Amino acid sequence: MVEERELQDDVENTTEGGMSDFAKLYHDSIKEIKEGSILKGKIIAINPKDVVVDVGYKSEGAIQLSEFSDPESIKIGDEIDVYLESKEDENGMVVLSKQKAERAVGWEMVISKYGEGDIVDGKVSKKVKGGFMVNVGVEAFLPASLAGSKTFGNLNQLIGQVFPFKIVKINKARRNIVVSRKDAISQQREEDKKKLFETLQKGALVSGIVRNITDFGAFVEIDGGIIGLLHITDMSWGRISHPSEIVAIGDKIDIMVLDFDTVSGKISLGLKQKTQNPWELVGTKYSVGSKIKGTVVNLVPYGAFVELEKGVEGLLHISELSWTKKYANPNELLAIGDRIEVQVLDVDPQNKKISLGLKQLESNPWLEVDKKYSVGQKVKGKVRNLTDYGAFVELEDGIDGLVHVSDISWTKRIGHPKDVFKKGEKIEAVVLAVDSANRRISLGVKQLSADPWDDIAVKYPADVVKDGKVTKVANFGLFVEIDNDLEGLVHISEIPLAEGEKLEAKFNAGDAVKVKVLKVDSLQHKIALSIKAV
Repeated sequence: MVEERELQDDVENTTEGGMSDFAKLYHDSIKEIKEGSILKGKIIAINPKDVVVDVGYKSEGAIQLSEFSDPESIKIGDEIDVYLESKEDENGMVVLSKQKAERAVGWEMVISKYGEGDIVDGKVSKKVKGGFMVNVGVEAFLPASLAGSKTFGNLNQLIGQVFPFKIVKINKARRNIVVSRKDAISQQREEDKKKLFETLQKGALVSGIVRNITDFGAFVEIDGGIIGLLHITDMSWGRISHPSEIVAIGDKIDIMVLDFDTVSGKISLGLKQKTQNPWELVGTKYSVGSKIKGTVVNLVPYGAFVELEKGVEGLLHISELSWTKKYANPNELLAIGDRIEVQVLDVDPQNKKISLGLKQLESNPWLEVDKKYSVGQKVKGKVRNLTDYGAFVELEDGIDGLVHVSDISWTKRIGHPKDVFKKGEKIEAVVLAVDSANRRISLGVKQLSADPWDDIAVKYPADVVKDGKVTKVANFGLFVEIDNDLEGLVHISEIPLAEGEKLEAKFNAGDAVKVKVLKVDSLQHKIALSIKAV
């Protein structure tokens, strides 16, 4: 301060002809220092609230102690960078700022070293409207939309932490920098993915974490943050209904890389491939004719799938359930979870198929049918079922015979077996044919009595006129009963009709008519009648 006053006096005492050499030199140095400049300063005093700094000017400057990040570490004699805000305040002191100097130096350093798109480390310093401020050597703005991360539920947890950020915009005029943590993470993942694909190999075992489960598989995040698909068909050699039966979200699993595409970034993963395919040993483990126990794991209309071991299933077809009983659905006999014994009928390891049988564990009753039933033999049985074409008669447990509708009566036209039989009633019949290979026995009821048609031909010679009763009106003629259970046909050509007259309009079932016998065919069991001839 003494030197400055002496210098000032020297300047004031200078004659009009000019300044002294020293005063002129100091005057020139003052003119060279500009406001907004970054100067080197030396700490010459430390006060409770501020720090006095000498920058080589006519007066010192004071800097608030709060501008120092670590006030305890500063000492007299330390050199620091300061920003010249003003050459003189109302007290005649230089106005200086340490923080502004740091920002200015940091700005120059950042823009000289980094550009838009570069990655820079920064510390999240505080929260502001719309986002956060990040110290990357200079304060940068982090919009909240670019700060998000799944690992941080509350974004306030970012404050005080250091992360890599991507510079998305630099405004040099306003000295603004906008950064993105989201883009930095995305870029890092892409780089990690690229590195991983460079080292990835088919058949390699990798570790991963199950991130999501769908109906068709599970998405697994493997090392490096890459997501691969573990398809449901590659989870187990055995049958599974849903991926959740094998894995759960968050599970850490070791899986095999089955395939990958560096262009699309898709990776196919496998879990079952870690173990040997059980079908490779099926040919030697399960021989045709062998008996084995298994568990019913699925029921379908055509049969049941039986698990013989983990990953190996066989089909028990509905036709192989019983020799004698016909099931409409396998659930009539089996339920999922049933433990049953079956016989191996066929093995096809290449197509992963095994055919199984249940009825083969018992003797086939049809093999004895040829010995027990012969053509012409009279048998008794219970009517088990009635259909349009005949009646099924149970001869013994599991053995049915069919009485066709044409074999019920020699003479009477039968519309439906229910007109003659009742379900559950016992009847007598004659064995007409036996086919054990196709499991069929043909029965006849009319054969219990002799064929009457030879006698009918004698009893009803041609041109005999008979009183009859219409039993049915058809579009081709009338069926007329001329004797008990004996019918003949009056063809429409043998019926007198007026022009345009309809047959059904003239006759009704039950009408009495007089007919003449035209012909009796004892072989075809038919009688031709005529009304016109009468």
